[in-house]
Amino acid sequence: MVITGALPNAPPGESPRNGVRIVRVRSTAFDRRRLGPRGLNYLTFVVLAVGAGVRAPRPDAVVCMTDPPFLAAFAYAVARRFRVPLVVISQDVFPEIAVELGRLSNPLVVRLLGALVSFQLEHADSVVAIGETMRSRLEAKGVPPARIDVIPNWVDVDAISPRAKRNGWSETHGLADSFVVMHSGNVGHAQDLDTLLHAASLLRDLPGLTIVIVGSGARHAELVELSGRLELGNVVFLPYQAREVLSESLSAGDVHVVGLAPGLSGFVVPSRVYGILAAGRPLIVSADSSSETAQLVKEIDCGVAVPPGRPPELAAALRSAYRGELDLEAMGRRARAYAEREATREVAVERYRSLLDRVIGR
Repeated sequence: MVITGALPNAPPGESPRNGVRIVRVRSTAFDRRRLGPRGLNYLTFVVLAVGAGVRAPRPDAVVCMTDPPFLAAFAYAVARRFRVPLVVISQDVFPEIAVELGRLSNPLVVRLLGALVSFQLEHADSVVAIGETMRSRLEAKGVPPARIDVIPNWVDVDAISPRAKRNGWSETHGLADSFVVMHSGNVGHAQDLDTLLHAASLLRDLPGLTIVIVGSGARHAELVELSGRLELGNVVFLPYQAREVLSESLSAGDVHVVGLAPGLSGFVVPSRVYGILAAGRPLIVSADSSSETAQLVKEIDCGVAVPPGRPPELAAALRSAYRGELDLEAMGRRARAYAEREATREVAVERYRSLLDRVIGR
């Protein structure tokens, strides 16, 4: 049984899928850009989700994500209600990520969130980190190493696969004949897209280079305004693309930029990386060298890593890619090979199956 939230195309209620009972609870859906309304969204979801969990048939285990950040503290009540193990999957580390981004500064709220997160990590039978650096962050928060499993996120390598640069999507958007630098994903605070826009201002002299930012998020309007203020004729903003065209849209990029704001290494891992790998495209990572993404790019040699928050260094890497000084085709092949070998759904599911068998048996 899965308890989750409602979506515009998936209203509240129950529905079966592949033999799994999915319960979508109704919660508020206020603008997520402001912390107050976003917190209310979190609170209403938690209350309704925990209520549905308590009324559910007895499970073998309770598995909980860390979004909302305090959800697992209440999922613990469901686990104890049925006397079953609790597994917490840490997609990000709170409240540190919010503090680092300057999104949370109230000392009382920081302490309260910190106490709830510490409680859920202390009482979880197992905590899943999605990267090795995140494992270190969790250990620093007091989670015993023996209770941490590292299971990276995954991608459907059948749904997203390499396509030719010239395809229906790139031609529709007038990008088939450009050298395309792409960001595809959330346009929020963690992605450090200011650095990409300032790098774009240093690349005006390169004819045919287009920087495409695909997606939306809390900082979208702000970044569109910054692009206009910098008079960036080489930057294009596009909305999120349907899942059905992701292979073509991601393949339209000659190189993808994955940014992570300074200081966030180990607190969050950009999940969009896996789609880029599946599409067989190279990455230029603007992130701390200790971040999972920077280490991954170095490990499989599928791109270049530069420090975050430094537009001249990012611009220099993009200039090298544009000039053909990097073997982008070979990097893309290595990216796809890694995705097929290490980042498939089947690989991740088998790791989770092994973890759950062990925890339930324990």
